[in-house]
Formats: sequence, C-alpha cells, structure tokens
Amino acid sequence: MTYPWRVPHSLIGGIVFSVTPTILVGLIFWFAMRAIFRADKSERAVYSEIEAEERARAEAEEAAGRA
Repeated sequence: MTYPWRVPHSLIGGIVFSVTPTILVGLIFWFAMRAIFRADKSERAVYSEIEAEERARAEAEEAAGRA
C-alpha cells in the first residue's frame, strides 16, 4: 500500500509525524474547554449580580411594607 504523501524515514521525523495529530487534537480540546469554562464563569458572575439586585429589591420592599 502506498501513501498519498511522503512518510518520514528518520526516527525524529517519525516521532514528529506520529505525535503531531495528538498534540493538535489536544490543543483544540483545551481551547474548547477553556472557552466553556470562561463562559460558565462569566455567566455565574452575572447571575450572582442579578440575584443580589433582586435580594436588595425584595428587602427594600419588605422594609417599606413594615414602615
């Protein structure tokens, strides 16, 4: 069977040829997971800000109802 591209015949070339796809897939996975975690982190921060505003509003309404 022949390959449509040239296969390296040296030891170093073979190592680079065989490890490169794994490294590239790992980098793509790392960037994807990093983006997901950053999005989740910012979403949690926004949610906590909204929750704090809602609690402050509810406490203000409760305090106004008592007075």
